[in-house]
Amino acid sequence: MAPIPETHRISLDPAELQFDVIHGYLARSYWSPGIPREVVERAARHSLCVGAYGPGGAQVGFARLVTDHTTFGYLADVFVLEAHRGLGLAEAMVQALMDLPEVRGMRRLMLATRDAHGLYRKLGWEPVSDPAPLMQIRRQNLYQPLKTED
Repeated sequence: MAPIPETHRISLDPAELQFDVIHGYLARSYWSPGIPREVVERAARHSLCVGAYGPGGAQVGFARLVTDHTTFGYLADVFVLEAHRGLGLAEAMVQALMDLPEVRGMRRLMLATRDAHGLYRKLGWEPVSDPAPLMQIRRQNLYQPLKTED
């Protein structure tokens, strides 16, 4: 893994998370449009989180691992703000989570992505060889306002 620029840093300290930035991005993302801030904050409290920070300490990236802290983890909500992409921050954040002792001992890690397969392959992830056993309940428009009839 290439080093990130000296102007940026990665931190696993949850006290540093800047929820204005995190919520601002996630509420406009393809995977959680309209998600309420309180849901983002609650999800972070119950996950292992990592942030990427740029000059002046502003948060420019985020990732979290939803986990039982023993056998399973689900990587979610990985993003880097557009102006800071291409600096290796996403890779560094994911690697920071994967390097945690409790994560290194997990039997299975999973994620879902539309557009970042190359990034995850570099870190050892691979497509599910047999997706048939996997099932889901997907509430696709959960955070969208209800349409009312006039």
